Amino acid sequence: MSDTFNPFETPDAKKPLNEHWAAKRRVADAVRRLIANLTTSTDSAEELNAIAEQVEVQADALARSQSLYGMTAFERSGDGGYGTHRQLGYEMNPVFGKSNPLAPPFNIWIDDERAYGQVRMDWQYEGPPNSVHGGFVAALFDQFLGVAQKMTGQPGFTGTLNVRYIKPTPIDTDLRLEGWVEKVEGRKNFLVSEMWAGDTLTARCEGIFISASFEVLKDLRNRYVQSD
Repeated sequence: MSDTFNPFETPDAKKPLNEHWAAKRRVADAVRRLIANLTTSTDSAEELNAIAEQVEVQADALARSQSLYGMTAFERSGDGGYGTHRQLGYEMNPVFGKSNPLAPPFNIWIDDERAYGQVRMDWQYEGPPNSVHGGFVAALFDQFLGVAQKMTGQPGFTGTLNVRYIKPTPIDTDLRLEGWVEKVEGRKNFLVSEMWAGDTLTARCEGIFISASFEVLKDLRNRYVQSD
């Protein structure tokens, strides 16, 4: 199946491929709200236990359904109705996947020779007081530059990330990222990115990514494919 899907053309999120992913995005959005509201809730133990019982019922229902483990398993299932590898990454990626409740609302796009990103980190991502945990700042940079290296024509795996934390990155605030290719040396892609909260530069990242051969990618995809 030809994989021409490109979610990075514009700042707008792509529509779901079909009803399955539309429903999954709806569940993911609800779970994100649940996590965010739980983080800030001051409900009593009695009220929280009542909520837990309801959530456990739904978790048990999902556990009884047929499962596929990993994007490769979804890609190879049936008639390909779950989408291509790129479409699956757009839905399932843990840092920006639209159907993955672990991921914050994070949009990335590439325009000419620059990459841009928009994200808002809610209170479940707090590290220092009123600030985004540094580990999540690094994860955002990793994902963002991983996308930005598409501009090199030879995207690959993260080799090194060097994050400089300049100012605390504020929580519950619109953040923007900008990135560019600094140079390419053989299989190595050198990129730089900055994170801004309004007019304040909060962090800067230099990343080195190593392009991978088709054989390496094929081996990774073949390592673990399971369903039940």
